[in-house]
Amino acid sequence: MAIVLKSGTLVTASETFQADILIEGEKIRMLGKNLEVPGAKVIDLPGRLVFPGGVDPHTHFALPMFGTVSSDDHYTGHKAAAFGGTTTVMDFVPHEPGQMSASLAVWHAKADPMAAVDFGFHINVQRMNEQVEADIARLPEEGVTSLKVFSAYNGRLRLDDGGIFRTLRLAKDHGLLVMMHAENGDVIEQLTAEAVAAGKTSPEWHARTRPAWGAVEAVLRGAALAAQASAPLYIVHMNAAGEVDLLDYARQRGVPVMGETCPQYLFFTEEHLRRPDGAKWICSPPMRTTADNQRLWQGLANGIIQTIGTDHCPFFFDGSKPIIYEGKPVAIPGKELGRDDFTKIPNGLPAVGDRLPILWTYGVRAGRLSANDFVALVSTNPAKIFGLYPQKGALLPGSDADIVVWDPERRIQYGVAHAQHRTDYNLFEGWELVGYPEKVFLRGQLIVENEQWLGKVGQGRFIKRKPGVQLL
Repeated sequence: MAIVLKSGTLVTASETFQADILIEGEKIRMLGKNLEVPGAKVIDLPGRLVFPGGVDPHTHFALPMFGTVSSDDHYTGHKAAAFGGTTTVMDFVPHEPGQMSASLAVWHAKADPMAAVDFGFHINVQRMNEQVEADIARLPEEGVTSLKVFSAYNGRLRLDDGGIFRTLRLAKDHGLLVMMHAENGDVIEQLTAEAVAAGKTSPEWHARTRPAWGAVEAVLRGAALAAQASAPLYIVHMNAAGEVDLLDYARQRGVPVMGETCPQYLFFTEEHLRRPDGAKWICSPPMRTTADNQRLWQGLANGIIQTIGTDHCPFFFDGSKPIIYEGKPVAIPGKELGRDDFTKIPNGLPAVGDRLPILWTYGVRAGRLSANDFVALVSTNPAKIFGLYPQKGALLPGSDADIVVWDPERRIQYGVAHAQHRTDYNLFEGWELVGYPEKVFLRGQLIVENEQWLGKVGQGRFIKRKPGVQLL
């Protein structure tokens, strides 16, 4: 049945205007005023805003870490995303020994039968050799067009500068985008060993052993490698003021480099790790200072940073105590594993469902971002950068009917009771929100209506992407 969304105010990355939307099947067929379609279901939306579904470019579902696994899988995490207005997620695939195609097959086996929203994959480049070079050349056949490299996690994930440079040149040859986790692995290893030897193992030492200067110099090093390779680079989870400064420096000099930050780096600081429940805020890279928060907001407002992802990788705060999820008790070992040693606390936190509601109230309503900037940062820009636009991230004829109906006046006290993540805490517990999703459509199907879940396991689809990087 055709659906007409009437009388809403459409908000895109560039415009705000009143129009009706005709949905036929899985697509937006038409935009216009006073659309009359015989036999169509009409949904009136006076006073409501209409956005394209959110695109989260950075998630980690069912990720093994420290003897446990992130507590949201490709159903529960996707469901949480949908309740927060996100309809497409991009998950990272670890490259285990063997061909990349085998690692992708493992992740497809996890995701394909469970997916509740549409999704794509990035893949880590954890070593560089002739086999990996051949694998990278074949990635477009798999619909994967983005790679991730690390300048940290020595002996596990890190590539040396030569490996990163080779990856950048290979990516350029095949129309792929390289993403970079920017920290200094050597400094982290040294400082961590010294802290542990001195008995300094409380959560704040996670941040103190990963200094911001390591991230800053790694961003400059990554940009320099990208410039020398004449290849595009995307810096993930930017968290420090100096990173914004150096991203701006590189972009002003024509280096094809882009940046992403996450909600946790806009609102929280190292001080949160000193709380009795400080383990909740442990993620890598860590939170910094209020000055860093402010500079990141400036980077977003000034167009230096192009996207807001989440790095969603949740763990229970106390996995020895079950929660009730969809009527059943669930307990998954979590941050209690490092109760006495920060090096054993699983790194990551819940955020995929928080992103749009939190950023609307504390970004748009607070005057830090315009509504159009908001849509660009959480939907349209990631769709463009990662080869999903205009299928995703757009309210255009022919686009997938991934649509969020937003009630800009709804007031709620947010927290774990509203967020749908499969974990036992929320970083934004008790925060007052004004504005929240009312209806969420995935390819024309209503999957969220207020507090009601209408979606199902397996409804999400893997989106194959074509090579070619759009620089913003």
